[in-house]
Amino acid sequence: MSVQDVANAGTSIWLDDLSRAKITGADPQSLPSRIENSGVVGVTTNPSIFSGAISGAAEYAADIASMKGASVDEVVKKLTTDDVRQACDLFAPIFSSSGGFDGRVSIEVDPRLARDTAGTIAAGKELWSIVDRPNVMIKVPATIEGLPAITALIAAGISVNVTLIFSVKRYGQVIDSFMKGLEQCENPSQVHSVASFFVSRIDSTVDALLKKNGSPEAISLLGKAAIANAHLAYQLFEEKFSSDRWAQLSSKGANKQRPLWASTGVKDPAYPDTQYVVELIAPETVNTMPQSTLDALIDHGIVRGNTITENYPAAVDTFRSLAALGISLDEITTELEKDGVKKFSQAWDELLENVKAAQQS
Repeated sequence: MSVQDVANAGTSIWLDDLSRAKITGADPQSLPSRIENSGVVGVTTNPSIFSGAISGAAEYAADIASMKGASVDEVVKKLTTDDVRQACDLFAPIFSSSGGFDGRVSIEVDPRLARDTAGTIAAGKELWSIVDRPNVMIKVPATIEGLPAITALIAAGISVNVTLIFSVKRYGQVIDSFMKGLEQCENPSQVHSVASFFVSRIDSTVDALLKKNGSPEAISLLGKAAIANAHLAYQLFEEKFSSDRWAQLSSKGANKQRPLWASTGVKDPAYPDTQYVVELIAPETVNTMPQSTLDALIDHGIVRGNTITENYPAAVDTFRSLAALGISLDEITTELEKDGVKKFSQAWDELLENVKAAQQS
């Protein structure tokens, strides 16, 4: 399988990982090597990734030591934005050749601001200014409080990666917030956005309920909810971006907000390790994947072209079957959003504590 097959089908491969060692390294896992040999055309980060990358890593010791007297928040902000800026520079040629669609690097606002609209807007503008690269994307959580922040940042001409989307309903609100921002933006052609729709966590939660039920009907649905959810999200993408409202924005040069499939590493070893890639391929999409999933895709992934649009009826049937078993995707996705915000906040707190300990050592 060639990663070019994925790109030819319309799905951009981004890597869900970043560290200073990967930026500057020369081994096959390094970012320059991934760009050269693995078809990687973008990078996403999150608080958990930064916590794992920075905590205890020798590459950051000198920078931490040089900032004596600075607050731990200031130190972490510098470390993360420096890494993202360097990654942006690595991807600059792809950014240019793709017309701004790829070559993107995402950095998330402080996850503790997930319920603070004004704080998220201010933090997004600050990160945009600090990184100071046109190919950076500011990640904003798709909480209720995050929706007006998406609008405000897009209106200000800032490219946004909307994260922690679990439900099709919330995804529709994200698209509306994006379009509203473009309608207020002076130069919409310069703004790009992706909507990060989380995949594997849906199956982890739904499968536990199906196994508890134990009926043949329930067991037959194992591993189907997440892909069905994503397929219906793409159906909504097609509907929203073929509307009259979008036609007006498109006439002004606006760029579509592409669906990005996130959390695409398979958590259940019983499932094919590439299923959240090969079953989610369609035009104008992005798949951001951990290194292990990318390696599996390169080694034995079977790309069948567009695997989404032909499966809308099956996705609807899956949702109906889940509802018949009393499984509410609305309740599940609401809890997953809360849990996602909590986990990212915990990872950020952990990073701050580890950097603080390094400052004191």
